[in-house]
Amino acid sequence: MTTLLLARHGLTDLTGPVLAGRMPGVHLSQAGQAQAAALAGRIRSVRLDAIVSSPLERCQETAAAVAEGRGLTLETDERFVECGYGDWTGRELKELAKEPLWGVVQAHPSAVTFPGGESIPGMQARAVRAVREWNERIGEKGVYLVCSHGDVIKSIVADALGLHLDGFQRIAADPAALTVIRYTPMRPFVLKLNDMGELRLPEGSEEKDGGENLSGSDAAVGGGSGTT
Repeated sequence: MTTLLLARHGLTDLTGPVLAGRMPGVHLSQAGQAQAAALAGRIRSVRLDAIVSSPLERCQETAAAVAEGRGLTLETDERFVECGYGDWTGRELKELAKEPLWGVVQAHPSAVTFPGGESIPGMQARAVRAVREWNERIGEKGVYLVCSHGDVIKSIVADALGLHLDGFQRIAADPAALTVIRYTPMRPFVLKLNDMGELRLPEGSEEKDGGENLSGSDAAVGGGSGTT
């Protein structure tokens, strides 16, 4: 079973008011740097086999904080880059909210292709493909972290939940929050979502749940006993 830690980058000066998209030169703000350091601290006890990042600066800087002192080389995968928002890039969200396409983005994202940019289904396809390939590379007992962007993370989570892409706006991915997905031969399990607490992943916990999960893929009937 491969465990994926999905981390959104920390805050930038544009996070919130502006759709930064793939704009170059968008770095972590002072608050974002503090968030990245706190994220690194929250997962300090978790063994990581790889740290992977979107190529954009805000993700690179967040992932670098996690990588510090671990002896791991930070790897970059273009497939975890922000959605290509095309002509929407760099515009204020309060202006974009007046666009006819805005309502479609909110209610039917599976039908959206941004003007001059990428489709949301295309974004999900390349991100999920990257996850599948990294799972194979890391191996069934591996644990790795991917630092990416809100919409990318939400699309990966939707896939893991078996949720139609039109429901992905129901998922939250806050700056420097962590989502944990464990991939088994049968199905993924979303262990944590948009979490801001200290993370502990007990070694071999899947073998200590009273026998409910003997194959590593079975769901615990009745809710299971959890982990300690």
